[in-house]
Amino acid sequence: MELSLDFNNYTIWSIYTTIAFFVLAILGFIFKWGFRFRLVGATGFMGVLTVGLFALSLGLFSRPEVPNAVKFNLVYDTGANQAVIAVPPTITPTQLEATLQQAAINLFSYGRTSSNGDSKLTIRARTQIHQKNVTYPLYLGQIRRSLIQKDDHEATVTIFEDSFAKMETLVNS
Repeated sequence: MELSLDFNNYTIWSIYTTIAFFVLAILGFIFKWGFRFRLVGATGFMGVLTVGLFALSLGLFSRPEVPNAVKFNLVYDTGANQAVIAVPPTITPTQLEATLQQAAINLFSYGRTSSNGDSKLTIRARTQIHQKNVTYPLYLGQIRRSLIQKDDHEATVTIFEDSFAKMETLVNS
């Protein structure tokens, strides 16, 4: 089941539900229903839930998407300045460059620290080719970006052309 993160839509429906509980609570006091105080509690809970959903709808999860980037999996992350992502073996060099830029955006965090005196975040992309009970891991490229600046325009992308050539020979054999 695919669940969307459209918090704007959830907030609107939560507002409607809060208003409905509020109206029911008022009707409960007018008609002296026995469960009127439970309706007050449900209204308060819905108010807190609505405020939380509104806060999430302000864009806490929004990240820019790089065009032509393919889906990747995070394989290894030190939490400091090194990470490895896995990409499919059908990726092209242009798609890899876009995917590395997307990974650099997604993995940026102000909580990362430098280790070994390296103040750059290094993200390497690898793929695996499976043949005849042997798996060949290939590093296809890497990106190095700043650990401090959120919008690092000087990130350097390196594509390993020899790994792409080796991947082609392994896939075609």
